[in-house]
Amino acid sequence: MSTLFEDTKTAFTLKSDAELERAYFLFKMIKSEPLVRIGTAITNFALKAHLPVEQLIRASVFDHFCGGVDEKDCLDTIEKMYEHHVHSVLDYSVEGKEDEEHFEMALEKTLKNIGFAKEKPSIPFAVFKPTGFGRFKLYEKITAGTALTDAEQKDWSRVVARFETVCKAAYEKDVPLLIDAEESWMQDAADDLIESMMEKYNTEKAIVFGTLQMYRWDRLEYLKNLHQRAEAKGYKIGMKLVRGAYMEKERERAKEKGYPSPICADKQTTDQNYDAGIDYMLTGLGLSLYAGTHNELSTMKVMELAAKKGLEKDNKTIWFGQLYGMSDHITYNLAKEGYNVSKYMPYGAVRDVMPYLIRRAEENTSVAGQTSRELSLLKKERTRRKKQGRL
Repeated sequence: MSTLFEDTKTAFTLKSDAELERAYFLFKMIKSEPLVRIGTAITNFALKAHLPVEQLIRASVFDHFCGGVDEKDCLDTIEKMYEHHVHSVLDYSVEGKEDEEHFEMALEKTLKNIGFAKEKPSIPFAVFKPTGFGRFKLYEKITAGTALTDAEQKDWSRVVARFETVCKAAYEKDVPLLIDAEESWMQDAADDLIESMMEKYNTEKAIVFGTLQMYRWDRLEYLKNLHQRAEAKGYKIGMKLVRGAYMEKERERAKEKGYPSPICADKQTTDQNYDAGIDYMLTGLGLSLYAGTHNELSTMKVMELAAKKGLEKDNKTIWFGQLYGMSDHITYNLAKEGYNVSKYMPYGAVRDVMPYLIRRAEENTSVAGQTSRELSLLKKERTRRKKQGRL
């Protein structure tokens, strides 16, 4: 393993001593599955009962994993990070809202963030979730090939119009737009819509980016087929590669409904699939990669392949990304070396962002190696600061 990611002074340069201690405490809590389950249950109860816990949540888990309650609340952190060459991707992370009012709000937020990105070099991308613009059931029915009712068809037309509105705005303002991936049983409908937007707006370069969750064993083949279609029709592919965020839910549903799991058999196979995706993206032509990863080996692979291809570290067709509050040892050390790197920065009202935060905690619990790595680096930095008499 490269010593590049061992520099904890650089990794935690923006963390005060108090913030470092909070991070250490949080990851120790997250490492314990029973504590996460208990904490999740208590938090959900407290929020549903409207108990006054938002300040406590804000001072602990929220401020560690989120940039703020709105865009302006995030700006100070964004600019501080940018001083260290770390960019930000503002991610309106309200989940589970399924009405036209919230879909329109998500549309407005995305358009606003495209405007921010146009004005601020610290914000190189905008982003949204497909289910931020329309009901999950609509995507699910279309993916399953089930006919929509007249009312559902009107709803879907509004979804398509929202996609069109943000993709057109991104194209006109020359701001790349990342579109997240979600559960497999709704993803085909989103993919088809994203592909139609790529065909329309990616004629010169990648503006519209899809997302591939590489814990799905079928995604590499999908990427290759998409690339063939893009070459035939003359448009560019932009793709964010991640490992995936719904593993347990995917496996449980496949078992319950009696179909083969779409998820790779084990972590090793997922890692191999992810790295094969990177390899394909960096050796193909007309492909722009956003490598969303907390894995050091995959990060090194991107760096090595880019160097082998003769690409400069700051080549705009290659970006690295990590989530805010995680893997600072990768983010800040990459930035120090001159690579294009950004933090996905979730934001939104504390109460509304809690489903995202709970999912984040549960994911970290299920990826024990990730949490242990975070803890070991935080411990190393605590020791370094203690020797300086700071802690």
